[in-house]
Amino acid sequence: MRLEVPFHDQPQFEQGLLACTVIIFGADGDLMKRKLMPALYRLAYDRRLSPGFVVLGTSRTPLSDEQFRAKMLDAVKQFSEDTKFDEYVWRAFANSLFYVAGDINDPQLFQNLGTRLTEIKTARHTSDNVVFYLAIQPSKYVAVAQSVGAAGLGPGDGWRRLIVEKPFGFDVASARELSNQLHQAFDESEIYRMDHYLGKEALQNILAFRFGNGIFEPLWNRRYVNHVQITAAESVGLEGRVTYYQETGALADMIQNHLLQILATIAMESPSTGFHATSVHDEKSKVLRSIKPMMPEEVRRRAVPGQYGPGRIGGEDVRGFRQEPDVNSEARTETFAALTLFIENQRWAGVPFYLRTGKRMPKRITEIAIQFNDAPLAVTEGVSVDCASNELVFRVQPEEGISLKFLSKRPGPGMTLRPVSMDFHQASSFGERSPSAYENVLLDAIAGDASLYTRQDMVEAGWSVVEPIQDAWREKQFDFPNYAAGTWGPAAADEMLARRGHRWRIS
Repeated sequence: MRLEVPFHDQPQFEQGLLACTVIIFGADGDLMKRKLMPALYRLAYDRRLSPGFVVLGTSRTPLSDEQFRAKMLDAVKQFSEDTKFDEYVWRAFANSLFYVAGDINDPQLFQNLGTRLTEIKTARHTSDNVVFYLAIQPSKYVAVAQSVGAAGLGPGDGWRRLIVEKPFGFDVASARELSNQLHQAFDESEIYRMDHYLGKEALQNILAFRFGNGIFEPLWNRRYVNHVQITAAESVGLEGRVTYYQETGALADMIQNHLLQILATIAMESPSTGFHATSVHDEKSKVLRSIKPMMPEEVRRRAVPGQYGPGRIGGEDVRGFRQEPDVNSEARTETFAALTLFIENQRWAGVPFYLRTGKRMPKRITEIAIQFNDAPLAVTEGVSVDCASNELVFRVQPEEGISLKFLSKRPGPGMTLRPVSMDFHQASSFGERSPSAYENVLLDAIAGDASLYTRQDMVEAGWSVVEPIQDAWREKQFDFPNYAAGTWGPAAADEMLARRGHRWRIS
């Protein structure tokens, strides 16, 4: 006989996860439906949540508990693409979903949340541990955090943790001010700044690959690495994010956080005290602080903005950015950004790191390519090589894996070399599904592991890299659009690499 006890199974006890309540502000929003609820359901499906786990959603939409559960059921069925729907798991999981309607500007909402927390704790014998997840506009972060404290929802018998989504400010000063205001209600150790890219299995595998194997670490430096390319390309356009994206642009939306975090993961030193949050954050922060800021005269040579115009993707005509619904017809927002960055430390001095991101590109792909130096001498005189050699590629999406390219002799007479690859595909190699990024980061927050989140000094260091570029671009009128939808960006991005004798790996 199967007992109707949520997730009463051994795996979650082996992980030692504590019971907690996750209060999600903006629980009727797009992020909740597309990412958070499918991730939480999958954790329940895999029996990785404690029997005392509870979700308490809140937003302005008037909903009963049952209506909220029905909406979340629709979200799980629609957006859980790689998870089989299990009616038994859902029934048990749905019993842990509750809802309180209210306006985050109304102090009464927080009193009502406190009352509901007490009721749930009494009825379900849950713990006093609480995660506050702010899936709301960043401008509301401070007000909600401070209202939590004013309503007495702060630390009780258990712990409190606050998860905030990006963006964290819009420059160094605003990021610092945001942190200072959040610190009035939460300690830095209780603040979890979300960067879901860090939750991707492929990025975590970079650390395992580097520091778990003795083959490549001796080569991971300026003596052997020629350059590094980091590409995060999207084939989609705005997808309902018009207001946010038109004000933000590709540089702040993608490079300041996601791509700089990838760079830090690639370039960091091995933590001397183990792979826990503080030591990992310390090493990444050192890398970010070592990136050479661009002087205004350098921005033109080492930073390329772009904006897509009309074009074709997948055989279909697509409109340009300025023709998108609700976009200003003279918008100067960059939908593409490419940078050349240098890390001024002993390991990486002189090695260019090329970062590139854009919308409406030919395909969706995120990858990191480590290009090693060519061999100093040819195998024989007159050797023929038809492609660059010695390249290590980490594939982040859409497929996760690692590929190593090297040269081999082509069968037949003569010494003609050709590139061959050794490939690792995560899905086929392990024969199991990889958890989504949101599954990983949510589980870590519950467990109290902030390794996959960003710290205040890391955020500020990222803005220190980006802010001089933003300032320079604001002063210049660009001839937008400068690349067609369905292409790999403006020609100036290719020219930026060509000046150093390099070219984009994917183009």
